[in-house]
Amino acid sequence: MDTTVIVAIVVLAAVLILGVVAWQMSSHKQSTHLKDRFGSEYDNTVEGSKSRREAERELAAREERVQKLHLKEIPEDQRSNYVEQWRETQTHFVDDPNKAVDEADTLVQKVMDARGYPITDFEQQAADISVDHPDVVRNYRQAHTIAVANTSDGATTEDLRQAMVHYRELFSELLGAKAA
Repeated sequence: MDTTVIVAIVVLAAVLILGVVAWQMSSHKQSTHLKDRFGSEYDNTVEGSKSRREAERELAAREERVQKLHLKEIPEDQRSNYVEQWRETQTHFVDDPNKAVDEADTLVQKVMDARGYPITDFEQQAADISVDHPDVVRNYRQAHTIAVANTSDGATTEDLRQAMVHYRELFSELLGAKAA
């Protein structure tokens, strides 16, 4: 075999190996970024997907979608109004837990809308919330599950209380202030 051919094969092999190593490093860096950004939501998405790669594509797509939303902070006067509405909602729980949970869900929707999150279907809302609030999106899902169960076959008072706790955590996170 000619020396030039051997050198070309070695160079081509080296380039190929470097390309694979660079791709693996990039993939690892992306995985680390997504794990850090999404926390337990990363694990939740991986578990619900066919593969880690598919889950990571989904999470990256969420990031890209939310970056385009132009989310905004809520002005102080509006924030104070929402906090007062939350306090009223909590007081309704004593006399009518069902109504209070419905009010809490509606109030969370209002705050999401005020922040600039599209109010479409629940799964899209949860996905959008997961980008900037991955620690409370699980709470939002649990509260929503309880609220839906309550409309169909009822939920226990303890379930409704737990839904209120979950809604409060998301509400506080979205508002950037203590809600209770």
